[in-house]
Amino acid sequence: MRDSAWKPTLLIRASLALHGLALAGVIAAPAQWRWALGAVIIDHLLLAVVGLWPRSHWLGPNWTRLPAAAVARNEIALTLDDGPDPGVTPRVLDILDRYAVQATFFCVGEKAARYPDLCREIVRRGHAVENHTQHHRHDFSLQGPRGFMREVQAAQHTLHLITGQRPLFFRAPAGLRNPFLDPVLVRLGLTLASWSARGFDTRIGDPDQVRHALLRDLRAGAILLLHDGNAARSPHGVPVVLAVLPGVLESAAAAGLNFVSLRDAVS
Repeated sequence: MRDSAWKPTLLIRASLALHGLALAGVIAAPAQWRWALGAVIIDHLLLAVVGLWPRSHWLGPNWTRLPAAAVARNEIALTLDDGPDPGVTPRVLDILDRYAVQATFFCVGEKAARYPDLCREIVRRGHAVENHTQHHRHDFSLQGPRGFMREVQAAQHTLHLITGQRPLFFRAPAGLRNPFLDPVLVRLGLTLASWSARGFDTRIGDPDQVRHALLRDLRAGAILLLHDGNAARSPHGVPVVLAVLPGVLESAAAAGLNFVSLRDAVS
């Protein structure tokens, strides 16, 4: 898991050094302020672009695949975002029970507070509940350190209070972030987790297309992303996750892969 001290990445160290050089340059040669400002603007644009890449490691540690030990055990992880949802999550849990599969649910704090019994049922059935912010704000990636701390810490408190388990992993809404997030996660003892494959099942209503995207590169160490909250509907009105899950679980079993929660992949 995470170290207790924040360690800036090479990109962050370079960015900090650039800001220092730009300031020193302006002090030494005020007439060159345009060049200094231009360099800082380019740096900020680069950081913004990196923040729009959910699977990037440039802003800090990020689980895009399971650790090597889990790969050696032929393990993969199924993660479900944006819940709990009373119309979808119980049916997802029933499917997981049917196939004896463990999963990781990245729950939104305010939804967990609205449906605490459902959140507790996720844990009772052997799955893990992790942190997906308190409100799932669309402007989450534009927050500063205080905004990040407020959102993530509130969800941490809510989920811990409801389930009795302290979340160990965090996933940002849509996976988007900025350089201020990693120090907050370190302070709260959380590890950022994204995914290796996603089906865009909140936007695509074709179960076959979603299933193909998830299974295209299925192998040990994969972290799959689906949604039990905000799920798109198929042409027949069925939440896509419910139509997709059985085929995904059967394909993984046929390939000799074992599903584990993210926290179990650490051991």
